[in-house]
Amino acid sequence: MGTAIRTFLPLLLCTAAFGQYKAESAGAAPAEVPAAIGAVLQKDGAKITNNGAAYCEIWMRAQKPSGAPNQEGATLQGIPGGALLGVIRFDGKGADRRGQGLKPGVYTLRYGLIPINGDHQGAAPQRDFLVLSPAVTDTDVNATPAFEALMDMSRKASGTPHPAVLSFWKSDADAPMNVSRQGDDWVLQTKLGDTPVSVIVVGIASS
Repeated sequence: MGTAIRTFLPLLLCTAAFGQYKAESAGAAPAEVPAAIGAVLQKDGAKITNNGAAYCEIWMRAQKPSGAPNQEGATLQGIPGGALLGVIRFDGKGADRRGQGLKPGVYTLRYGLIPINGDHQGAAPQRDFLVLSPAVTDTDVNATPAFEALMDMSRKASGTPHPAVLSFWKSDADAPMNVSRQGDDWVLQTKLGDTPVSVIVVGIASS
């Protein structure tokens, strides 16, 4: 085998394993989403595919929740902790920002903030996170569970002592819905109400 082929083959295998993610319209939220939650979601979500195979679909809320004090280090201000921000469905096995496996199914996405206690130093540039919980047990659209209660809810999704989370933040500028590779991550550009936001849908934090 020539030197050029030996060099190219590992690169080809790595690229194939990492996948090529794209975003397209997902339509309305699925029937397994509780009716009260489905009523507050976008009418058209984002479907993320990996080389043509469905990976996940995300529907954010049609209107951004408000009514809380601003928080230090958060890119989205005024959102109550624990507020419902959307839902995600994994068509096959998924993973969160920590690389924890997630079973196929529907999960709620609630607003969480990284605690300022030194335990999560360098986890992300911002404090904003989406916290996942199984939709079958999280049906109250108006609930704003306290931090520890939210963590307990999310451990039912991860099946580990650590909650299941996705990194997200307020985008600097509005843009059409799309997913793009940024470093080792794949980032979805979408909206929470009228506010442009970015969500890392594929990628594991290095710290």
